[in-house]
Amino acid sequence: MQCAFLFICFFKPNMETYKDFIGYIEETVKAHWDLDALTDYKGSTLQYKDVARKIEKLHIMFENAGIQKGDRIALCGRNCANWAVAFLATLSYGAVAVPILHEFKPEQVHGIVNHSEARLLFVGDQVWPSLNADEMPHLEGIISNLDYALLVSRTEKLTEAREHLNEFFGRKYPKNFRAEHVGYRHTTSGDDLALINYTSGTTSNSKGVLIPYRALWSNLLFAREVLGDKVKCGDPVISMLPLAHMYGMAFEFLFEFMHGCHVYYLTRVPSPKIIFMAFADIKPVVVVSVPLIIEKIIKKSVLPKLQTPSMKLLLKLPLINARIREKIREQLVAAFGGRFYEIIIGGAAFNSEIEEFLHKTGFNFTVGYGTTECAPIISYVDWHDFRPGSCGKVAPRMEVRINSNDPQNEVGEILARGANVMLGYYKNPEATEATIDKDGWYHTGDLGVMDEDGYIYIRGRSKNMLLGSSGQNIYPEEIEDKLNTLPYVSESIVIQRGEKLYGLVHPDYDEAERDGLGENELRNVMEQNRKDLNQMVANYEQLTRIKIFENEFEKTPKRSIKRFLYENVEL
Repeated sequence: MQCAFLFICFFKPNMETYKDFIGYIEETVKAHWDLDALTDYKGSTLQYKDVARKIEKLHIMFENAGIQKGDRIALCGRNCANWAVAFLATLSYGAVAVPILHEFKPEQVHGIVNHSEARLLFVGDQVWPSLNADEMPHLEGIISNLDYALLVSRTEKLTEAREHLNEFFGRKYPKNFRAEHVGYRHTTSGDDLALINYTSGTTSNSKGVLIPYRALWSNLLFAREVLGDKVKCGDPVISMLPLAHMYGMAFEFLFEFMHGCHVYYLTRVPSPKIIFMAFADIKPVVVVSVPLIIEKIIKKSVLPKLQTPSMKLLLKLPLINARIREKIREQLVAAFGGRFYEIIIGGAAFNSEIEEFLHKTGFNFTVGYGTTECAPIISYVDWHDFRPGSCGKVAPRMEVRINSNDPQNEVGEILARGANVMLGYYKNPEATEATIDKDGWYHTGDLGVMDEDGYIYIRGRSKNMLLGSSGQNIYPEEIEDKLNTLPYVSESIVIQRGEKLYGLVHPDYDEAERDGLGENELRNVMEQNRKDLNQMVANYEQLTRIKIFENEFEKTPKRSIKRFLYENVEL
């Protein structure tokens, strides 16, 4: 019997035996005892021995408060050293961590805490004022990330455990707390639950992703395999992405901490100004980022210098062109600290114009692909092997298939299977069944193709795909990518009403003001952009009208636009 579709498998993983993830935490703390571990940028530094001491104190508090193995402990706050310590303490105690993005609205935080059945909540000082403890009635306590003080306690055991913590610690370790005292609750099975990570909700409400220890272990192993010889013990790195998101957690914290690196937390919104300052001071050995941050830096600091008539002329001359491109590359490298091996970009689609520009300069960057459900990595290649438009090749211990009759040319859904894949969605068997099939394939919801060399090219989200009047598949991300390269366009969304397509555009008002454009002139520019765009796309992809949005589109913490909020916008 002939199948209705063809699966093409590019890679069969070598499934190594799971090794205890908690053991890695214990080993790294002991091995790097006197090294700097975690620093709040422009603030205090914790050495590995300080981290171990804080973890031990939290373990004593958990134990005396009656926290059991498998209990949920939630964490919500901006990146900081104490957030990282509380997370490590939760896992190494045998509890299940529930990281919550601090950008979530209060009602979302309340809902996640309740849904996860968390017993404790660690909260940052920026988040706490907006929360209502009464909306989280099952919590036994709320603890400040600032100094681990009790903000709310609903049990005498917890109150006593915190009030007498130093006494309990001193009684347990009457002399000095030393490396040989470190001993954590190890995991025996890779399928044991490590954390529940709630999705950021680009297309729908958040779902609780059940991340097992094997997924954390496999992602750690992957990072060691591809960067282990490039990153040395004691090297500095910067944490810019939210620790509560799998991308930032795995590749700006867990790998670096386990590798003996020194992690700096910006502790505030990573604006280009703060980022440049931090890069100059810290000089990180590897940079992990999302497209929007890179794009804004390039657009604001590099591209304007290339738009002058003289520079445009020089760029057309072959010999001078090469020299100029090398100069641009040097400036870019210096802007990011001058010491990094590569910049790894992921989390969302990368603007093709910026990507091509960076590639032509020989800039050492690469684009990877992952999802929360894979904790997060699915594909990656070293920057030397990167191909523009792609997101690398399938990662070790993973398989990737394209649901298509012709995976090299015909777009199909990307499917993944392997050690990185989640256990399912918490309390949501319907969504689990719809996402992981009976053969263990995780249906990503992303659409793409795979070339003969195994490079994956993402075309868009299946949920975002639109149908033309004659049944043509329309991928709004591809139209948006072209629209975003046109004058005074900062970001855009393409939506469909009936058989017509419309562009929603947030202009670059700074650039418009610099060039003296008023409201009417900007509208005229956008109409011209629409006409120019329609010359670049197929007839069924053409826009009927562009609507200007004064405010930036609402985004997830990884800077993806929450498209579902704008599907029914008034035109």
